Amino acid sequence: MQTGLNILLATVGSAGDVHPFVGLGVELKRRGHRVTLITSGAFESLARKAGLEFKAYLSAEEYHALIQDPRVWHRVDGFKTVMQQGMTPSLRPIYQAICELHVPGRTVIAASSLAFAAQAAHEKLGAPLATIHLSPALFRSDFENPILPGLFLPNWLPAPLKRAQYWLVDRGMADRIMGPPLNEFRAELGLPPQRRFLRDGIHSPQRVIGLFPEWFAPRQSDWPDQVVLTGFPRYDERDVSEPDGPWRQFLAEGEPPIVFTPGSAMVHGREFFQAAIDACQQLGRRGMLLTRYPEQLPPDLPPSVRHFDFVPLSVLLPLSAALVHHGGIGTLSQGLAAGIPQLIMPMSHDQPDNAHRLKRLGVGDALAPHRFRGPAVAARLNQLLSSALVAERCRRISEKFHQDDVMERSCRLIEELAPQAA
Repeated sequence: MQTGLNILLATVGSAGDVHPFVGLGVELKRRGHRVTLITSGAFESLARKAGLEFKAYLSAEEYHALIQDPRVWHRVDGFKTVMQQGMTPSLRPIYQAICELHVPGRTVIAASSLAFAAQAAHEKLGAPLATIHLSPALFRSDFENPILPGLFLPNWLPAPLKRAQYWLVDRGMADRIMGPPLNEFRAELGLPPQRRFLRDGIHSPQRVIGLFPEWFAPRQSDWPDQVVLTGFPRYDERDVSEPDGPWRQFLAEGEPPIVFTPGSAMVHGREFFQAAIDACQQLGRRGMLLTRYPEQLPPDLPPSVRHFDFVPLSVLLPLSAALVHHGGIGTLSQGLAAGIPQLIMPMSHDQPDNAHRLKRLGVGDALAPHRFRGPAVAARLNQLLSSALVAERCRRISEKFHQDDVMERSCRLIEELAPQAA
């Protein structure tokens, strides 16, 4: 193990994108490295509590303004909105932060999928770079592809037709939206322009770490050679949260509840929560509604349904009956580890693909947003909760997490880049 490295963790996104990097940072610090998290100021308190150094590329106020835009969650426009309002403004401040923190010969960068400034820093400064992808939706193949909004990529489709669709996405949308600001930024640094960056520029040429297991998304033979899959990281603030709270009392008062969460950054979930309440009442089940934005909730909740701002899912879900959520990969992995059935309302980004893979495992189901209403939610949950086959599949999947050393292996892969820093 290389000791005493200066490791910069750069990530763009919400808590689901930040949590894995905090988890990596905690383990890297334990292994003797100096670790700085570069992300939105909304997560500074979390980083400090976890013992990490911190650098904001975006203020907390700017982050909260971004998630107020409902287009972030649109099935097709969501990607465009995130690119324009999330990724583009991050380019210069993330690059500047890396330059300020860079220690020649000692620095290794680990960056999330959309932190394209890290790739530019790698090229300009020579610091080694590991790209970290949280979900398999980022990987293209001539064989098995993710489920992506607007694309038709079944396994049986000839490879040329798959490539043609990706070409149209790249040239017609991604390069048109992101190409100008990205290449203007690269030109300022004296770097050559980049095209089809979602195919090529999104992967570090040195190391790509997929934070998901082979059994969830089998590696394809035409993925980049530098890709290594390690598994689900499952960091959820458990180490910095209060071990007990009112939610413990609620759990003790009755049967295991159904847990509902539309994601940490969702502020437009009024219909989601109303459907959750209706479903619980129809099923005669208790429910827990998780959100830090309680303005989405109706003013009066039935006695059997309670709201809590935040509870670490790794603690809560093993004590719960089922999980209903948006399809975020971090939330999904916690449900798999807990061994409980899941119902997903996928909206955009990687969520439809995650929902598809969950259904393929036989441990959950999905409902489109326009169908996510109380009666439909209740019917799907009843099917999942009453199925002995689903329960057995959940148990078997849960057992795959017992010998997990995801953080150790992921950190070792980052440390292995150290000789290239010198």
